[in-house]
Amino acid sequence: MHRIKGAALALALASLVPALALAQTSQDPASFYKTHTVRFLAGGGPGGGYDNYARLLAPHLAAALGTTVIVDNQPSAGGIAALNHIVASDTEGLQFIIMNGGGAVLSQLFNLPTVQYDLAKVNILATVSSSPWLVLVKPDSPHASMGDLVKAGGVLRWPATGPIDGLSDGASMMCEAYVLNCRVVMGYKSSNEGSLAIVRGEMDALYVSNTSANNYVKSGQGKAIAIVSKGRTRFFPQMPTVFEATALTPEQSWWLSARSEIDSLGRIILASPKIPSDRLAYLQSAFRKVLTDPALLAEGDKLERYIEYQDGEMTKKRIMGLLSGVMGERKERLKTVVMKKYLPGG
Repeated sequence: MHRIKGAALALALASLVPALALAQTSQDPASFYKTHTVRFLAGGGPGGGYDNYARLLAPHLAAALGTTVIVDNQPSAGGIAALNHIVASDTEGLQFIIMNGGGAVLSQLFNLPTVQYDLAKVNILATVSSSPWLVLVKPDSPHASMGDLVKAGGVLRWPATGPIDGLSDGASMMCEAYVLNCRVVMGYKSSNEGSLAIVRGEMDALYVSNTSANNYVKSGQGKAIAIVSKGRTRFFPQMPTVFEATALTPEQSWWLSARSEIDSLGRIILASPKIPSDRLAYLQSAFRKVLTDPALLAEGDKLERYIEYQDGEMTKKRIMGLLSGVMGERKERLKTVVMKKYLPGG
């Protein structure tokens, strides 16, 4: 008799498991997020551009989602390790990362063993900002252009956090375009640390985003000498771009155009492909609301952290275009330049 009762109880409990699971997944997204804490990962160290943008957005996202949003710095390899973790483990939509879109693309394009994601499947929530990148040198440097660096000769040292983090791969492509003798030195926690290394004389040049470059120039941590873009920037409107400064060879034009396109992907926000579709739509809607909110745009303008929203679908189209646009011998040479030639031991 007891065995029958025990078996019946076990059967009843077993029947509850799928019912409970169904109840959990059928919970509406608004109610779900109000009872869960969200981790907003920044693919860079404290004080860097990704950290600053994450901390700018976090309170607004918290209000939009009705929950707590915790910023968590993940600088390793420009956020690649953190993205791998999100893709593998987050099935609920409680984590997302702001990181360098170009770095994510290059890492997959090169089939790096550290990459455990597929951007064709990863959910893209939004582009936060898309701006040109610049070359900075010491504030008191006599150099005023890339041409001056070419004439100066010697070894140019560039700070970076990892092998593909925007700082590193951008520096390598600039060195290849201008046939410079360069060394990329990794281990810095953020672009801010890299700019301070230039001031101290540890490093010679820094490849960095337009918004970060503006902050570093204003604070006396660098001098801008080159803009890698087809158009001029809002911060340095009098400075000609690399495409305007001098006549370029076809080879230079390819490297600089490719770099400009990679940089234009900007700061993107990625999430796991395993998120339930209703929560994904809710997150995308929340980011659209936040990133088009006049109050946030005004706050970003005041901090000179400008918001240039683009929806996830459009961002994914641009990413897939880059992944399919570099093939064969050119792809292999690009990989050698970025991953080996200017790095330690290259």
